[in-house]
Amino acid sequence: MIKRDLAEELKDAARQFPAITLTGPRQSGKTTLCRALFPSHPYATLEATDVRSFARDDPRGFLAQFAGGAIIDEVQRVPDLLSYLQVIIDEEPAPGRWILTGSQNLSLLESVSQSLAGRTAVHHLLPLSRSEVVRFDRYPATLEETLLAGTYPRVFDRGLEPADWFRSYVATYIERDVRSINNVGDLTTFQRFVELCAGRTAQLLNYSSLANDCGVSQPTARAWLSILETSFLVFRLPAFHSNLRKRLVKMPKLHFYDTGLACWLLGIRTPDQLRSHPLRGSVFETWVVSEITKHRLNRGESPRLSFYRDRNGAEVDLIVEQPSHRTLVEAKSGETVSPNPFAGAQRVQKHIARSTRPDSMAVVYGGEQFQHRTPGWLVPWSGLHEANFWKEEF
Repeated sequence: MIKRDLAEELKDAARQFPAITLTGPRQSGKTTLCRALFPSHPYATLEATDVRSFARDDPRGFLAQFAGGAIIDEVQRVPDLLSYLQVIIDEEPAPGRWILTGSQNLSLLESVSQSLAGRTAVHHLLPLSRSEVVRFDRYPATLEETLLAGTYPRVFDRGLEPADWFRSYVATYIERDVRSINNVGDLTTFQRFVELCAGRTAQLLNYSSLANDCGVSQPTARAWLSILETSFLVFRLPAFHSNLRKRLVKMPKLHFYDTGLACWLLGIRTPDQLRSHPLRGSVFETWVVSEITKHRLNRGESPRLSFYRDRNGAEVDLIVEQPSHRTLVEAKSGETVSPNPFAGAQRVQKHIARSTRPDSMAVVYGGEQFQHRTPGWLVPWSGLHEANFWKEEF
């Protein structure tokens, strides 16, 4: 097992809170990480039918097995268990006793907020960041291979063919989670919906268009997208808002957390196919946004990310909010860039500039060289994990 970037945050939380709640998509490595960090804790998973029945039918008896605490996996499967756990924690609030994991964000966090507010530290473990991927003995070396392989740990742990693994992942986990979260009667149509979402990654989220293309109602499209968000497969990047008197686009952008999954859903199987695919730039933009999201979450920080677009055509792919300034980020998948790759960011900066301190700029591109130019930094895709977007200075 490689070291996960979130490990230090979890160990620090275990020294302060009676419980830790770790959420994230299936197969992101939650169980592996928790068992490695807390090897003395007993382990129980509520995925197992008999264990789940015990916890549901006799919650007091189930928890009584673990006098010193435990790791309880997929705890959202028995949400009422948290009410009984609250009583135990209040009686004995020693830090680090209870480690809870779950792969359904909304349902788990609702239960946590009702029962364990103030008693648990909540963290999110997404699939691997690039800084974690490169810790494996063998990892993708080119941009296309990186985007295709995605970032799920098992692909790298076992040296699996990404396309084969994603085929199994979609069939085993997405469809099963769909059934457990919402009663989706037509899985074929839902599969088509997921594929259409992949075709819209890094694009404005238009529910009407998505619903029409899939042949479902807008309320259904909204409910189904919520399922994908709850399962940590996609996320909405909000539009930048301010008091500026600008005609800003208000719709969010849709992004996948994992470009390997997005590529598989798009039918892209080889680097050559990706290299010439019309959505290559969108997939790369999604990779950049998801990487920066992971880096910030792995440091226990709120993402505080948005994008800017107005009705006059000024836009920037990502705005990273810092305590004292913003970083405007553009994603360019080409190996070479235009003579002024910062033109778009500079145009946006004029609209959102503050009097305190100039905003910084960065262009992440498909080339291989760091360059510090007067407006900002050119960051090669392979060096993104070494850049400091998530820190105070860049």
